[in-house]
Order: sequence, then C-alpha cells, then structure tokens
Amino acid sequence: MLSALFSTAFLLIDFVAASPLKALHKRSTQSIDAVIDASFADPAIFEDTDGTFYTFATSHHGINVQVAMATTVNGPWEVLRHDLLPTPGYWSTGARVWAPDVRKIGENYILYYSAQNAEPTTQHCVGAATSKNVLGPYEALGTPLACPLSEGGAIDISGFTDTDGTHFVVYKVDGNSIGHGGACGNTVEPLVPTPIRLQRLEDDGYTPAGGYMDILDHIEGDGPYIEAPQIIFVDGVYFLFFSSNCYLTPEYDVKYATASAIRGPYTRSSNQLLQTGMPFNLTAPGGAQITRDGNFIVFHANCDNGRCMYERQIRVSGTTVTIA
Repeated sequence: MLSALFSTAFLLIDFVAASPLKALHKRSTQSIDAVIDASFADPAIFEDTDGTFYTFATSHHGINVQVAMATTVNGPWEVLRHDLLPTPGYWSTGARVWAPDVRKIGENYILYYSAQNAEPTTQHCVGAATSKNVLGPYEALGTPLACPLSEGGAIDISGFTDTDGTHFVVYKVDGNSIGHGGACGNTVEPLVPTPIRLQRLEDDGYTPAGGYMDILDHIEGDGPYIEAPQIIFVDGVYFLFFSSNCYLTPEYDVKYATASAIRGPYTRSSNQLLQTGMPFNLTAPGGAQITRDGNFIVFHANCDNGRCMYERQIRVSGTTVTIA
C-alpha cells in the first residue's frame, strides 16, 4: 500500500510538470468538500421508494459492501457500520469486493458486485445477491452472473431498467488483469481489450437472458482501459458514463458516450466530464454514478483518507452533460 501511495505521488509530480493539463489546473477556481470524508471508493447512488438515498461503496476495513444513507443527495450522509454482504458467494474467495450497485426489482433488492474468483487467480467475476431489505443482509447467488476468466475476468457491474421494463447490466471485462505490463497492467503492447459489456436479464433482474454484446472499448487517449460503466436514459438519449486511464494516476477521469438505442452504437462525447483539476481542485476523479433522473453525480477522488465521495448537480441537454 505504501509503495502504491509513493508511486502515485511521484506520478502526480511528473504529471503536473509535463502534462498539457497543467494549464487546466491554473484555470480551476472551484474547490469542493467531500460529502463522505472517508475511504468510500466507487460509490453507487440509489433512491428508495420512500425517498431515502443510499450510496454503496467498495470494501474497506473488513466490510465487503459499505453503505451510507441521507435524505438528500448532498447529505449529510451517515455511514452505517455494518456489512450488506457478509458472504460474497461460494464462487468467490470472499475478498476484494468492489464497486457494488443496488436496484429494486419487484419485491427484491438486487445487489450487483464484483469479487475475487475462488479459482487460483487474482481475477474477478461479477455476481448478484438479493434481499427484501435495502440494508440487507444480501444473500449471494450460487454462481457468478458473468465470469469471463479467459478475457481477464469482470468488474464494475451496474444495473439499468429500460423504458419497456427490460433489465440489463453493464460491466467491464477486466482485460488489463492479463495485460503485458505498464500502468495498471495494460500500456505495454499488445494492449488487451477491456470492453464495456451489455447483458440483458430475465425479469428477476439477475439471470442472464440471451447473449451479451460489447458496446465500447478503450481507444488511444484512454490509457490502459475504460471501466466503471453506467447507463441512464434521459429525454430519448441513452448515456453511457465511464472512467478511463489508470486509477493510480492523475489522468483518471470521467467520460461519457451517447446513443439512440441501448445497444448502440455509442458516440463518444468530446466533453470530458471530470478530470484532475477540472472543474474542481481534485485529483483522479472517477468511479462515478448518476441519479436516474440525470440531475446529480456522485464520484470518488483522492483525499487524505484514501478515495472520498463527492457530489455535484449536473445538467443534461440533448446529448450534452455539464456540471451545474
């Protein structure tokens, strides 16, 4: 951990000295405070039927799935000291539970998450767990929802229900876990694909229905991968939000693409939503999620306590998203 922190510090020094984003730092005048000033990485946002907001985060200090609650998106947030997923499933090692997401489908709350596979590998698979209570405990399914180990595994799963009631998940194929080295394991040629994968689900919200399709992959300028996908639908437009570049470096960011159909094709926006120094005085913002109505974004960024959670209002106009 210490070596990773020192590496990040030196990368930040080099980045500020050499990157064209240096000018962006000079233009940034906005400073914002964390709404959760603690390690709360990869936050997902969920509004329950009673109007209470919940946010869920990557494992920390022995808690597999962290949770906080508030009456409004901008808080104050109360971090609850219990684990929503005490047992991540027999298919997993029970460790390294990342990037959870929650949806309510019928009478069940569905928790999507990634966890380290029980096979002799460090790769992850994505799974689902169910509960009758938003605060759990959630019971994991007996098998993962997706586990493409030959492609590097899968992480960063999130759910989406289309206007006709069809359920989907999107997740990242974690190809950089079998990459050939460099930043986050995948900047040495040949680069390994890390596509965002779309999977339709049965009405239960956790059983795959039919085949999957890849809807976006990393390109030049994305660094080793794209990850942390989420789809929302606003005024006839599907928005696919994602992060790119290595999360250990200041280049980590939030981007988005748009489409007129959920299966695409998706067109990348030229508007980079969040990056180091713009529009806020933050380093490595990423792992973002948007509220279903498209009005708010939550995301993490580097802080003294690790990766804290931040919140901001956004505006959606046509195919353009801006920070309010």
